[in-house]
Amino acid sequence: MEDSSLPDTQDGTVVRANWRKFPPAQWLLHYQRQWLAHDAVAGVTLAAYGIPVSLAYASLAGVPPQYGIYCYLAGGLAYALFGSSRQLAIGPTSAISMLVGVTIAGMAQGDPGRWASIAALTAVLVAAMCVLAWLFRLSSLVNFISETILLGFKAGAALTIALTQLPKLFGVKGGGEFFFERIVILAQQVPQTDLAVFGFGLAAIAVLLLGEKFLPGRPVALLVAVASIMLLSLTPLGGLGFKVVGALPQGLPELHWPGLRPRDVDGVIPLAFACLLLSYVESVSAARALAQTHGEEVDARQELLGLGAANLAAGLFHGYPVAGGLSQSSVNDKAGARTPLALVFASATIALCLMFLTGLLANLPNVVLAAIVLVAVKGLVDIPELRHVWRVSRFEFIVCMVAFAAVLLLGILKGVIVAVLVSMLMIIRRAAHPHVAFLGRIPGTRIFSDLERNPDNEVVPQVLIFRAESSLLYFNVEHVRSLVWQKIHGSTLPPRLVVCDLSVSPMVDLAGARMLATLYKELQAAGISMRLVAAHAGVRDMLRAEELEERVGPIGRHISVADVVDAFRTSGTAAPELDSTTAPADA
Repeated sequence: MEDSSLPDTQDGTVVRANWRKFPPAQWLLHYQRQWLAHDAVAGVTLAAYGIPVSLAYASLAGVPPQYGIYCYLAGGLAYALFGSSRQLAIGPTSAISMLVGVTIAGMAQGDPGRWASIAALTAVLVAAMCVLAWLFRLSSLVNFISETILLGFKAGAALTIALTQLPKLFGVKGGGEFFFERIVILAQQVPQTDLAVFGFGLAAIAVLLLGEKFLPGRPVALLVAVASIMLLSLTPLGGLGFKVVGALPQGLPELHWPGLRPRDVDGVIPLAFACLLLSYVESVSAARALAQTHGEEVDARQELLGLGAANLAAGLFHGYPVAGGLSQSSVNDKAGARTPLALVFASATIALCLMFLTGLLANLPNVVLAAIVLVAVKGLVDIPELRHVWRVSRFEFIVCMVAFAAVLLLGILKGVIVAVLVSMLMIIRRAAHPHVAFLGRIPGTRIFSDLERNPDNEVVPQVLIFRAESSLLYFNVEHVRSLVWQKIHGSTLPPRLVVCDLSVSPMVDLAGARMLATLYKELQAAGISMRLVAAHAGVRDMLRAEELEERVGPIGRHISVADVVDAFRTSGTAAPELDSTTAPADA
């Protein structure tokens, strides 16, 4: 379907091409009339889910409850214009809300106005970082954050969030700054539990859990909120001292640039960066999961613009950083959303509620909001996956637990930083200590494989064959060289020939080539020959530039480990006889 409104000129062609890259063009031009009802129902359902959840998450962030609703209103609308996912729903999430709340607490100096301004400024900074990441094509960098690390981080964040809500569930004051301090204070206050509040909260949790099981994708949280408001308004429960949300301001939020600058708030940039990491990882993961179920794809780079637009809108309308959460997106998807137009309907529904229905929320008890949060964060602790990681890799499990402990001991912001650092250290460790396989011949073949994994392989007498299963780069070459010498020194019969198989080394840098040259000299001094085989094109170029071919012999692609070993066994030399008329040309 062509857009006939654009002129059929060269400039018009360019404009049309750019228009087609704009996400709405990818679904508006092919929009089907029957989708409208699905998007409308999904939008209203998402709004019904989002209003009580956003009120609960706003309490985590420490901002007035209506600010959580503003996040859904503005963030979802902006994402619909720039995001690439058709089902992703944008709004506040539990982890980001908690991160914002506990971090800003030390920056706001007890001033609620400053607190809200810092939260909005953080969202604007997240938007700026998203745009910079989009410009420099940094979307792939998020892949360097290990899923194992995130598994531990989310579990730690869930416990931290839950502990902040338990005092509301017990009807006590709570307190404390750190995780274990909060546990001690809560334990001391448990005897003061308000049984009416506690019973009401348990009932709310039970209904929410039953709704999750039997009514997936339905706004059960809204039903619980409405029922609790009616109970407190129409029964004697209202006189039992329940703490309630109170009246919310009626009307839409005004456009407002944060009254602070980054240099006015020490620590706001690290907070924004941590929010960006959490937002992008959570959003792209949720978007990809939903896209797979529909046979669609998500543009990870475009998601940076979508999240940037959502956070900018949230920051300009009194909100705080937002993301695409899997739970809210699942509600949107299961309610029938076909396109991002569902987010537009959700924003319109929320706007109508803000203009006409805010008074109805005055008697919403805080314990119900706590119940909503407690049920929501349950999904952050993935016990089956933790068991799987324990079974598959104890090392990965330990790393996961490091992230888990970092969140509990240091808090969510520092926990994010530790998680990123541990991810980087994992990558460095693996790259700096690649597996070096020592090879033997598979019986009855000319194929060589790892002796450690295949002990029935045939060891070639007085020949040591090794294969570094990675590129040979400046940070891992000494590890490889050290292992080769350890193997030589540990041999009962010293080898007369060492063969380096480069078939699985896609790249060798200058340090790698020089390490091989040094190894050749050391082996030669010890009376041991050395050959290099199966090098790829770029690797051969580097080795030849370092003049290794003149020293160790031909390194063409037509020479295999078997060729060198057969030549050594038959003639005692490491140089195989090659038929120049049949050998393929090197390239």
